[in-house]
Amino acid sequence: MRRYPDTPDGRYFVVRGRLWRKSDPRLDRVEREQLVRDLMSARRAVKDAKGNSVELAAARKSVDDAKVALGERGPVWWDDGAPDYNRHMAKNTPYADWFASL
Repeated sequence: MRRYPDTPDGRYFVVRGRLWRKSDPRLDRVEREQLVRDLMSARRAVKDAKGNSVELAAARKSVDDAKVALGERGPVWWDDGAPDYNRHMAKNTPYADWFASL
């Protein structure tokens, strides 16, 4: 399995130069595993709902709800006031020098 680099502060991992927010590390293992199962189920529902706009909208909302519960979207899970760079290109963030050094 391919391993993507984590930022030094552990808030993001990088895929093709883009930062993606990691799950909240304060979630306990059992809760995190359940939320990941919910997310995978919601993603399958998105796939199965293609062609049905009502089901697709509900499935996409379920994906978003799971990602917010995991801390990957919505309010940030850190409390030091640092801004969120989720989905930003690393080269355009304060992580630019770190990323360039990889």
